[in-house]
Amino acid sequence: MREAVFVRRHADDWKRFEDGLASGAAPDPDALTDAYIRVGDDLAFAKTFYPGSPTAAYLNDLSADIHARVYRNRREERGRFKHFWAREVPLAMYQARRAMTVALLLFLGACAVGFISASGDGEFARLIMGDGYVNMTEANIESGDPFAVYKDMRQDNMSAYIVQNNILVSFLAFVGFMPMFGIPAGSLGSAWAMIGNGIMVGAFYHLFASNGLSLEFFRVVFIHGLPELSAIAIAGGAGLTMWNALLFPGTYPRLEAFARGARRGLKIILALVPVFLYAGLLEGFVTRLTDMPAVLSWLIIGASGAAMLWYFVLLPWRVGRAVSDHA
Repeated sequence: MREAVFVRRHADDWKRFEDGLASGAAPDPDALTDAYIRVGDDLAFAKTFYPGSPTAAYLNDLSADIHARVYRNRREERGRFKHFWAREVPLAMYQARRAMTVALLLFLGACAVGFISASGDGEFARLIMGDGYVNMTEANIESGDPFAVYKDMRQDNMSAYIVQNNILVSFLAFVGFMPMFGIPAGSLGSAWAMIGNGIMVGAFYHLFASNGLSLEFFRVVFIHGLPELSAIAIAGGAGLTMWNALLFPGTYPRLEAFARGARRGLKIILALVPVFLYAGLLEGFVTRLTDMPAVLSWLIIGASGAAMLWYFVLLPWRVGRAVSDHA
């Protein structure tokens, strides 16, 4: 991009930021942070493509002025903690919304493929989950305790194992690791993680649906499965966000675009850790209570679903739209 085109495209924003600093009015912390990030990105671009130019010098001065104002108005650390969860993570989710949609569609589509494949081929579930697990599940169903697998371990050991495993699965989905290659495979790896996990869930569901236990499956398994599977799909979306930034850098240098995508994705992954802790506690201590009143099970599922929908969909939309309107 020619320097004149770059300046013409961003000059109005720079002027608005500069006027805001010169006005002397108390700045909105969120607007100030947004200005600092955007000017910093433009400065990095100018230093890369127009080193030593007047544009780079101007942006360097503007960035320094905004930086000074940011730290002069910096909140206490507890304010920074609140800002991360209330502003940065939702904004990252909003910016990654297309990748999240793709990840969710891949996951749900793979669930359908897994279910249909298991319906048409009695050996498919064994191929996906192994003979041992399928035999155990079928034996539990025949004995009248289809969800006995959730009662076999001590609660604390089970919760710790589940949390550790889910965090590992989400991290592998984020980095795009493909077992068949033994290395990260970028967006393809993140997409494959969604497909592989989705097929497994679909085949697992078929084991119960084929025995008339569809409603019981959702009532019991989704106590922990709703937040757990939602978080895994979000982790896949975070991976697509990071790797797509490398593949499609837009107007930014490729490495700078990748760094921006990685920061965005890492914020989302960090936000999933409490979700996995919550899901692990539910699976270890609550899911095993298969005889609890159905209304209580559905209340837990509904509360989890509402919380996930609010924090990872509705709040990001509100924060993202507020930033767009302000800009």
